[in-house]
Amino acid sequence: MKSRTDLAPFKKGVAQPTSDHPEADVKHIVRGMVRKGLKIQPAKASISLRVDQDVLEWFKAQGEGYQTRINAVLKAYKDASA
Repeated sequence: MKSRTDLAPFKKGVAQPTSDHPEADVKHIVRGMVRKGLKIQPAKASISLRVDQDVLEWFKAQGEGYQTRINAVLKAYKDASA
């Protein structure tokens, strides 16, 4: 049996919420996340930070996401200092 659902808008990423399908509304998705207790992360600030070259190279050598790892190390230090 072939589906009669028009998937073209979804494949193009332009699906619009309707009264029949509020799930397509971003606000609906966020409300569901909040209800389940997931924390919405605050926005990160963009800064310029000077670090030793060997430290930066070490983080970069760990692969993609080195800036996220640097942030995690700084956050752990902050939490340990509290």
